[in-house]
Amino acid sequence: VLIILFEGIVLFCGTSCTDRIVHEFGAELLYHDEAETCNAALWYPDRKSLFWVDTDHKKLFEYVPAKDTCNFWSFDSKVGCVVPETKNTVILALENKIIRYNLDDNYEEIIAPIDDENGKLRCNDGKCSPNGKLWVGTVSHDFEKGVGSAYCVHPDGNVSKKFKGLTASNGLVWSKDKQFMYHNDVPSGYVKRYRYDVKTEDVIHNGAAVMIPKETGIPEGITIDKNDNLWIPQKGGFGVYCYNPYTGQLIARVSVPAPNATSCAFGGENLDTLFITTSRHDLTEEDLAKYPLSGSIFACKIAPIGVE
Repeated sequence: VLIILFEGIVLFCGTSCTDRIVHEFGAELLYHDEAETCNAALWYPDRKSLFWVDTDHKKLFEYVPAKDTCNFWSFDSKVGCVVPETKNTVILALENKIIRYNLDDNYEEIIAPIDDENGKLRCNDGKCSPNGKLWVGTVSHDFEKGVGSAYCVHPDGNVSKKFKGLTASNGLVWSKDKQFMYHNDVPSGYVKRYRYDVKTEDVIHNGAAVMIPKETGIPEGITIDKNDNLWIPQKGGFGVYCYNPYTGQLIARVSVPAPNATSCAFGGENLDTLFITTSRHDLTEEDLAKYPLSGSIFACKIAPIGVE
């Protein structure tokens, strides 16, 4: 085993990406689709349903496991992420604005504009912080390096820029004790850790939590379980990988029959099901023939459960 000191954090790297895995799981198809980019998986406890966005097709989806039904809502611009508000309303990041959306009557209310640099950028992944603020990142339409940012959006519409120089902001989650925040800029290949102040939303860089071996893909959206382990979907990695963010140790892997896992969320009655979104983006016709379920949603029962 090779021990690497990276940005002040000790990381443990085995000779291969598989010799450290403690648990292996396999995901099963939940909902078949051919989405270009599904993302932002979210379990909505009040509705007992799974939400996700199909960014390129400008849609928000809701799957209700108890009824085995799927609903969707269409928009006039790409959808970056969704977070819950009330039983009937959600907060959505569209290309250049944050809106409140009523799922029953389709009423939209603009909360805040987001700078898109004259149409060059769009909103990407986002999450609600422990303090009830929406954190959301931006990315250029052609994934230009270093032009994106990450923002904190307050309920009153005030927007503050937290990070800049990003390519594809993604993966925001917070530790159970609210002391740390995790974030990744997709092409970087690693997940950063920040000290987090729950009162002020201020963050201080605290080094690299996880380095992703190149042979397992690049990190996308992230979720966290009650033990503070990070579950990281990896583009090109055929699944979701679970790491201890304090040691960098790879703990588990959930295999998915599609190359590009994009986001994941714990949900279900006991928060013991990991829901996984996937993408067809960048796949060739040959790839799609070999992995026809790309762009679909998958699920896997897992012993460690999600945050309470």
